[in-house]
Amino acid sequence: MSHTAGQAYLNTRVSVMSIRLFSPELRVSLSQLSLPALAERFGLSALLDEQPSIAARSRAIEQSLIQVLLTELQVLAHPMSPAERALLLAWGRQYALFNLKALIRGKLYALDQEAIRANLFELPGSIRLPLPELLRAENVLELLRQLENGPYHQIARQAREVYERQREPFALEAAIDQRYYTEIVRRAMGFHHQHLDSLRRLIGAELDRVALLWLLRFRFSYRLSPSETYYQLVPSMRRLTRERLLHLVNLDTFEQVIAALPPRLRTLLAECQTISEVQQRIGHHTRREARGVLARSQSAVARALAYLMLRESDLMRLFAVVQGRLLQFPEQAIEAALDLTEPSGNPVNTTRR
Repeated sequence: MSHTAGQAYLNTRVSVMSIRLFSPELRVSLSQLSLPALAERFGLSALLDEQPSIAARSRAIEQSLIQVLLTELQVLAHPMSPAERALLLAWGRQYALFNLKALIRGKLYALDQEAIRANLFELPGSIRLPLPELLRAENVLELLRQLENGPYHQIARQAREVYERQREPFALEAAIDQRYYTEIVRRAMGFHHQHLDSLRRLIGAELDRVALLWLLRFRFSYRLSPSETYYQLVPSMRRLTRERLLHLVNLDTFEQVIAALPPRLRTLLAECQTISEVQQRIGHHTRREARGVLARSQSAVARALAYLMLRESDLMRLFAVVQGRLLQFPEQAIEAALDLTEPSGNPVNTTRR
């Protein structure tokens, strides 16, 4: 298949799959659906099984939704060129990194293998960690050294070096997250102009979101120093560049950071007084950017990645409603949680954060 034909085929496949994205009406009404209605509409039979514990039912639903997302990733990746496929797999490896963090926590807290396994996702071979070997590792450092022998060697080496210096779980997980985003940027920057402009818009918007939330949390929630904060950040391909971040981390207050943002972000976030408000608004903005790439880009790989990002957001929104219903939260609490729902791969959900 020629490159032009391959792009046309992939664009068609993305367009067909895009009808699976939640409509604006469904996203609004989702929190009003009962468990039986959710189970029927989305094929979540595990919701109706009252035998397992709530935690087990929740875990089964989360696993099934992640399986849906990663199956769609594999479908989209199949007709791609090697570079395009590598970018999509780099994005999908966030779920393997969830497993890596669960393994690390298990080793830190001396859990047995069965207890650790209960917190691991089943993943396709293209992104799967060598779990049997890692489960047998005696400690965190041995686990990371074993991982250095495979496709995750860069993440494992950086994480090991950080952990050897600091012995701090927070710093270890932050290093893993940082390396994950750095790899996505490296893959994206390898494309030519036909794809690069759209990828820069899509990934740049995501990195703007992540970098700003990390910066605000590290500086004003965890009270890290400017240098400690800057060391953790991944510069964006778009607005929050390395130079901009260097300036922002040295400001002393939340309000000063918002006021010093680039004009588009400053206007978007001008009335925000809390990190939660920033999280909500910039999350909506990032999804709008992804929808724009999906609707108008000429790059098939950028459209495919935009679709996966939006699909992940929808599925995590669904999972938040399921959890709220299982825990019998009132509808207002579920709706409030939905406003703050981020993609599950977002590393702001790590241990200390």
